[in-house]
Amino acid sequence: MKKLQYVFMTLAALCFAVPAFAQAGASQPVNLVPIGAGIGMAIAAGLCGLGQGKATASATEALARNPGARAGIQLLLVLGLAFIESLTLFTLVIIFAKVNI
Repeated sequence: MKKLQYVFMTLAALCFAVPAFAQAGASQPVNLVPIGAGIGMAIAAGLCGLGQGKATASATEALARNPGARAGIQLLLVLGLAFIESLTLFTLVIIFAKVNI
């Protein structure tokens, strides 16, 4: 919890420091959209990976407790993993639509 607090405090300090770099006389504006898109994709992929890990762990535990329900558990596991993976793919599509390089 303490580490998360430090991360949010650092991000807040960085957000407050941004107007200091927005002074007049800058030669060219910096395009930060690709960097933000990369960070967004990394967050989406990481969280989907965590979700897939939890789903697989739960399915494995359910199979260990009741091996007779393998067909139903496997069907729902594959369906759930497909839905979780589609979230990452939707994020990738949105990033390609927004970033014009």
